[in-house]
Amino acid sequence: MKSIAVHAERSYEVIIGCDWKSEVLKMAQGRSRVAVIYSTTMRDAIRFDADVDAEFHFFEVSDGESAKSIATLSSVWNWLGAAGFTRSDLIIGIGGGAVTDLAGFAASTWLRGIDWIAVPTSVAGMVDASVGGKTGINSDYGKNLIGAFYSPLTVIIDIAWLNTLSDRDFAAGLAEVIKCGFISDTEILNLLDGRSLQTVRVDSDVVIDLISRSVQVKADVVSSDFKESFAREVLNYGHTLGHAIEIHAKYSMRHGEAISIGLVYAAELAHARGLIDSQIVAQHRRLLSELGLPIDYPASAWPALWPLLALDKKSRGSQLRFVVLNALGQTIRLEDLNESELRSAYERISS
Repeated sequence: MKSIAVHAERSYEVIIGCDWKSEVLKMAQGRSRVAVIYSTTMRDAIRFDADVDAEFHFFEVSDGESAKSIATLSSVWNWLGAAGFTRSDLIIGIGGGAVTDLAGFAASTWLRGIDWIAVPTSVAGMVDASVGGKTGINSDYGKNLIGAFYSPLTVIIDIAWLNTLSDRDFAAGLAEVIKCGFISDTEILNLLDGRSLQTVRVDSDVVIDLISRSVQVKADVVSSDFKESFAREVLNYGHTLGHAIEIHAKYSMRHGEAISIGLVYAAELAHARGLIDSQIVAQHRRLLSELGLPIDYPASAWPALWPLLALDKKSRGSQLRFVVLNALGQTIRLEDLNESELRSAYERISS
């Protein structure tokens, strides 16, 4: 078992390689009520056999981004109210990143903030969504536009959950892992080089190492810049176009699939500016495609994607900002890109 510290508005631990039920039951001790918010696919796995003093309440939400809606959040609020949840009670989010985003935001807003715990069940949830204190829901105008910075008491990572994932979902999560390799810990890239999805999945030691390294990258960044004033924007590498693609595809793509395309796009932008060489661009394409992730998007989509880029949270006024590499493990921000330059880079990732 590994433990990684995150220092934000409060300090907490990300526990990796533990038995999630044992850890949850420890955290429930001394609580009157515990709300368990979980996704539909977790239904058969979230029951507790042990005797605990706390009164457990279970609230099921839909899988994926559809759970991150104002309608679902309103239902959770009403449910917490009907059950009499107080400031001394606890919320637990069990599921992928969408569920932990929702559970954390519900916790941040109920009685102006009650304790919560994240139990991520996907690769993306483990290395990205559950770590860092970003919580929220989606708006009709974009992803994660409504939310709060609100850290959990702890994040509990049990890699046994990963056995429940499809190959598609496992691969999608690895896009966030690869992102961490390019922006900071290049050993991640070495660990994945030449590996197929299946050779990664069957090697639990490699999986734990990849997750631990990715969590450490995020913990280091978040601890230095909790509310994304500047330094934390590095974690959005690949996300500016990626989020636009998610909206354009009406969330039919996995988050990591859209980010995979966004990573290649950001590499092409940097290469066009002479910041990185063609070998690093090729490395992006190779690592992602070897894991079965997409690296291009239809050429016809650009007119719709261009205005969606302005919804990115890094934008300031009418100015778009892109995080790009200027070397492996080093990033800078480009703030003077014009539509022609952005379109030209898109043509190089178009199918």
